[in-house]
Amino acid sequence: MTGDPSIHASAVLVGAKAVLIRGPSGAGKSSLAWDLVRASGKAALPFARLVGDDRVYVEAASGRLLIRPAPALAGLIEIRGLGIRRLPYEPGAVAGLVVDLAAADAGRLPARDAAETAISGVILPRLAIAPGQNPLPLVLAWLGTALGVSPSGN
Repeated sequence: MTGDPSIHASAVLVGAKAVLIRGPSGAGKSSLAWDLVRASGKAALPFARLVGDDRVYVEAASGRLLIRPAPALAGLIEIRGLGIRRLPYEPGAVAGLVVDLAAADAGRLPARDAAETAISGVILPRLAIAPGQNPLPLVLAWLGTALGVSPSGN
């Protein structure tokens, strides 16, 4: 993927599409990625697997945003208080949602224009999470509503 942009983000494949998690250092990108992977083991999601943590490569192709882990970090995730752990990972995925942690524009009733973002020219749904807010319940609710992902896998 030489030449493709690398961004400071984490990504988890949930069902058929990936959740791309952005935010400033210390915002909880790795924690949310870990929580999503664990949610699949607890039947809160039918399937979730790490794509990349901390740094991922993105590439626009045929109107989709492809995500791949940085080769040196593939399969690795930092779990606060436990250190670096190795997990099964997907070598690539198509983005379906961008989650922005500690987003200044997150609000109780988000503006319509805040519900989308463009990365490498690809428009994607966006979920803005306010600073200090637990992102997992919001992400699970968004996935259940928008993508039809349910705890039972239906």
